Amino acid sequence: MSEIIMKKYMDYIRNEKELTPNTLEAYVRDIMQFNEYLINNNIKDPIIVNKTIIITYLMQLQKDGKATSTISRNLASIRCFYQYLLNNNLIKEDPTHNLRSPKCEKKLPSILTKEEVDILLSQPCKDNFKEIRDKAMLELLYATGIRVSEIIALNMDNLNLKLGYLYLDKSFANERVVPIGSVALKCLNNYIDNYRCEVLKGEEQEALFLNYNGNRLTRQGFWKIIKGYTIKSKIDKKITPHTLRHSFAVHLLQNGADIKTVQEMLGHSDISTTQMYCFATDKKKLKDVYEKSHPRA
Repeated sequence: MSEIIMKKYMDYIRNEKELTPNTLEAYVRDIMQFNEYLINNNIKDPIIVNKTIIITYLMQLQKDGKATSTISRNLASIRCFYQYLLNNNLIKEDPTHNLRSPKCEKKLPSILTKEEVDILLSQPCKDNFKEIRDKAMLELLYATGIRVSEIIALNMDNLNLKLGYLYLDKSFANERVVPIGSVALKCLNNYIDNYRCEVLKGEEQEALFLNYNGNRLTRQGFWKIIKGYTIKSKIDKKITPHTLRHSFAVHLLQNGADIKTVQEMLGHSDISTTQMYCFATDKKKLKDVYEKSHPRA
């Protein structure tokens, strides 16, 4: 694959597509893997690729046991690349035109009950920097439903503690304002006023959540924190940062929030993405009605 074309394409998706860091990384990885497939099959120039070659590649991914969602994303990555080539007059026809993504089976998100959320969020309880910070992070994650990539990227100026809201600007996936609940606000104020300064030692740092060295906490660090408190809580479920995001959405809907409001708080561009939480909510309501109404329930 021409290095010049690839460099220009990478600049394009970084600067003009406004993808999240994770999506950008996936698009780059997908195209590089597709390019490797072309080279292994003696196709040295992506410009001569036709629809049959792309279909054969997608079939190969399926044979390799790749998930339907992974195959769909690969097609999206390849389509983005060829649309770029078409728009820049490097090809005459888009070989991905009319190619349909395989249908993904809709899986209900894994969520915690309100009682399980209480147990998990009560695990950091010691009066030290780490557990006060962790408590503030977990409470904020559940209070706002933001992504793990967003919570570790938060700066002090993304918070308005006086008015009680979180402002996510264009550097995040979607620009939005999310309210912060009273419990999370109390934990944040405690962390910022009494513990964050411990590791800063008078130095300036814009990041909200810090490690012991006074630097921004990493994504990997946050995952380890979640894993540690999951083990400590003895909750028999796989819990990730996204589990709290899912739980945030479902619990709001269960308590009467309208789907449009939940969509805005989650930052979903398409409401169909938010609708999956309705299935989890409806399933819970159905079970409750059954247990209350059926004589043998």
